[in-house]
Amino acid sequence: MLCEQKFFDLYHRDASGISFSPYRICPIGAHSDHNLGKITGFAIDKGIHIAFSPKQNGVIEMTSLQFPKRAQWHIKEVGTKTGDWADYLRGATWALSKNYTLQVGICGVIEGSLPIGGLSSSAAVILAFLDALCRVNGIQLEPQELIDIAFDAEKNYVGINVGTLDQSCEVLSKKDHLLYLDCKDNSYELIPTSPQMKPYKIAIFFSGLERNLAGSKYNMRVDELRAGVYALQAFSGYEYGKFQEANARDISFETYQAYKDQLPVQWARRCEHWYTEFQRVEAGAEAWRRGDLEAYGKLSFESGWSSIHNWESGAPEQIKLYEIMTETCGIYGGRFSGAGFKGCCMALVDPEKVGSIQEEVERKYLTAFPEMRGKYSFHICESADGVALCEEGARA
Repeated sequence: MLCEQKFFDLYHRDASGISFSPYRICPIGAHSDHNLGKITGFAIDKGIHIAFSPKQNGVIEMTSLQFPKRAQWHIKEVGTKTGDWADYLRGATWALSKNYTLQVGICGVIEGSLPIGGLSSSAAVILAFLDALCRVNGIQLEPQELIDIAFDAEKNYVGINVGTLDQSCEVLSKKDHLLYLDCKDNSYELIPTSPQMKPYKIAIFFSGLERNLAGSKYNMRVDELRAGVYALQAFSGYEYGKFQEANARDISFETYQAYKDQLPVQWARRCEHWYTEFQRVEAGAEAWRRGDLEAYGKLSFESGWSSIHNWESGAPEQIKLYEIMTETCGIYGGRFSGAGFKGCCMALVDPEKVGSIQEEVERKYLTAFPEMRGKYSFHICESADGVALCEEGARA
């Protein structure tokens, strides 16, 4: 791996360990976890690798192959965020140190196996970094504890109003299973792929536009949904408290239906997405259980439509990719991957039609956006184990 070679070039010795976290996709369940909804998702066989070695002086020194400038801080003096790529790692150090005494730092080199945007590389880099930092400090985390610490880092240090979708998919997933997670109580089911289900591959279409959630409209959309929920609480006589404690999960679909016409248009659209996405997730889990890939894919396409029209996310390039996907033979379903502010689209596709899908989508997309030639890319992936299972396999 390039990160191993770069580590040797920088430190003139081999790294003592390699940590890995997979990326994730969420075909149904987008823009839901932050308000305690339900999601379905997979980890995929691409992700973040970190080549690392311990530093006994407590210094953390990290280099990324995707970003310039080496980042450095001490495990006991993390400080405030600086606005650069390493804030996610500083946040991880901060969150881990709240519950554990850290004595050993690390030097490391980070490598991502796909372009950044839409596959939750932020959660993946936090998880891979936490794995490395825990290993040099002799700390073993349970899966839910790992999820919670990674979530704390991204939400409360970096400042993004995420839920636990990304971390959960990247930790709990199992190859050839669909993760069905309830973000209200963290209960989950791993639904095996039915022997009767048609074969599929996971396709990733990168628009060529990279994005950063901290600088996107992501937080605004979450606040608009919460504002709608807060108003629904008032209209319905529901006892409510602080704004940030309002969650769509606490208000029934029937209450939303009764009062939605009294909401400002933007708030109503955000709520419409959340409530209908909740229904799509439940229907999608049942479709997967039956082995009905066509029904599951159709729901994923519907999720993408709602993200465009109700959540109002997606750059023109992403919207065009989505539209092309809906018209391409061999694609069962798909949508924006991630928050939908630039980045990529994902799809479940017929393995026998991968070649024609690749040619058709690329031709139509680059006809619409010729400036993306050389930036747009296409990748085929498989479902994969999450971090916890990967580590168990490595120790076995």
